[in-house]
Amino acid sequence: MVKATKAEKKIAYDAKLCQLIDEFTQILVVAADNVGSTQLQNIRKGLRGDSVVLMGKNTMMKRSVKIHAENTGNTGILNLMPLLQGNVGLIFTKGDLKEVSEEVAKYKVGAPARVGLVAPIDVVVQPGNTGLDPSQTSFFQVLNIPTKINKGTVEIITPVELIKQGDKVGSSEAALLAKLGIRPFSYGLVVQSVYDNGSVFSPEVLDLTEDDLVQKFAAGISMVTSLALAISYPTLAAAPHMFINAYKNALAISIATEYTFPQAEKVKEYLKDPSKFAVAVAAVSADAGGGASGGAAKVEEKKEVVEESDEEDYGGFDMFGDE
Repeated sequence: MVKATKAEKKIAYDAKLCQLIDEFTQILVVAADNVGSTQLQNIRKGLRGDSVVLMGKNTMMKRSVKIHAENTGNTGILNLMPLLQGNVGLIFTKGDLKEVSEEVAKYKVGAPARVGLVAPIDVVVQPGNTGLDPSQTSFFQVLNIPTKINKGTVEIITPVELIKQGDKVGSSEAALLAKLGIRPFSYGLVVQSVYDNGSVFSPEVLDLTEDDLVQKFAAGISMVTSLALAISYPTLAAAPHMFINAYKNALAISIATEYTFPQAEKVKEYLKDPSKFAVAVAAVSADAGGGASGGAAKVEEKKEVVEESDEEDYGGFDMFGDE
């Protein structure tokens, strides 16, 4: 079998990338730092069916995207180019973006702390028996880790923050973690950005629920309404509040002056004679209570009608035949 040349490989890669862009409208841009070939193969198998993972050099991907946009007029795909920085790959998918992102996150593999590696998280060594013999105490002394000898082995007394996030792993830290059998880091594909039919957004958007969207929308309407009321600019949301405020102002002017209008007459009557307001409240309460008593009366009347019909059916005798 003849091995393909570099030029032929580039042509084949360009054709494959353009085909995927035409077929899929959703793309996850993922960081692939410290991801091995076996781990990547497992991710491909897990996503097989509705998703395709494509890795490659950034320059090749940018060139293919640019040429494809020029040939097809699909300018939306150009939004993908600024995202192709660092060790990244593309996941083309037709499935639900959130489900695909969660599936990718499952394939994380523990890794040891290698010398010179930048720690992605804080590494804390918990207290307890290490199983190491007393001759290994030099490692702990270099790192200022308090220890004691217990039953012929080294025991760590207190929790120790060995490596901070963002710091490079030193040779002593790496050697100690290796002796303790600790694999503090885990690596996998990490979703950095989401491309959806020309739009690019953060993966945090995928975690939003319908309740979150409704809450944010309500907060936005509240802010717009407050701004409209403050500058007296009518909007659909602010209009009801404006009408109510205008009515309150007109009512206040009517009460303070001789000017009146039909809606203000009853309020003026209550202010002149507060007892009328108490009577009105009592009347409303009586109507509510009367409705309930009326219902009870109807039930009682219905009961009496049923009893009379029973007597007629049995001709004055009860149902057992007694006079």
